[in-house]
Amino acid sequence: MHFADASSPTPSGSSAAADQPVGSPAVEGAAAPVMADAAAPADAALSIRGLRKSFARTEVVHGISLDVPRGSFYGMVGPNGAGKTTTLSMATGLLRPDGGTAHVLGTDMWGDPTTAKAQLGVLADGLRTFDRLTGRELLTYVGLIRGMQADVVEERMESLLTALDLAGEDGKLVVDYSAGMTKKILLASALLHAPRLLVLDEPLEAVDPVSAQVIRTILTAYVDGGGTVVLSSHVMELVEELCSHVAIIAHGELLADGTLDEVRRGGSLVQTFIDLVGGGDVAEGSLSWLES
Repeated sequence: MHFADASSPTPSGSSAAADQPVGSPAVEGAAAPVMADAAAPADAALSIRGLRKSFARTEVVHGISLDVPRGSFYGMVGPNGAGKTTTLSMATGLLRPDGGTAHVLGTDMWGDPTTAKAQLGVLADGLRTFDRLTGRELLTYVGLIRGMQADVVEERMESLLTALDLAGEDGKLVVDYSAGMTKKILLASALLHAPRLLVLDEPLEAVDPVSAQVIRTILTAYVDGGGTVVLSSHVMELVEELCSHVAIIAHGELLADGTLDEVRRGGSLVQTFIDLVGGGDVAEGSLSWLES
């Protein structure tokens, strides 16, 4: 278990840009990442060491290191602009880090990206997809480009479309899907090749309650079957309901990580989060003009 000193000052140069969606290719003109000095533990599904990233010369992720145990349901929480999306984008090969390393099931993401990504399913926030295809066409494309047999793709596609209530959307292009439907087809794309690690950024955002419960059931069964899920969310209740482990990130730094019980220390995750991150107060009388 890890806890940072909650009284330490906010790092200079932190900004809301830390959680911005990835908008440029991962290999775009960046120097090779600096190798970290600690090896990835054998029992870690995802291990990151010293990840750093700057935008416009402002560092927004400040050397984050953590290990996600295999078979865990791992929640990553933090305020807007905390650096969660940037950290996960670097860990999954979507964004090249300025320093540090990431290992997926023991494979170096930037040393052997083909092997690492073959074991990984990703639902990224704000990442564009081939939305001028129907849902079936998109899943077929994803499966075949991963080298799956056509009959296996067809069988798994039908199961996923039925489970996620998308089977009746034949003929509709993904660009015409609602936000919730888009989230579900991208989740299906991440699941299709049966990866051993799923990294999901806000997987239930904009999803209706019935579909959200189905997704919870699918992910819980996946973990029970030996898979590992890393879930980024702003919804503390969701993390407390689903996750066995949790990390709290703010200002581009890791403030706490460990099992859920270790991190919340006998209280609620919300209260622990507020204690570590700070804020949440409204000065008395500052909004008096709203009162009748």
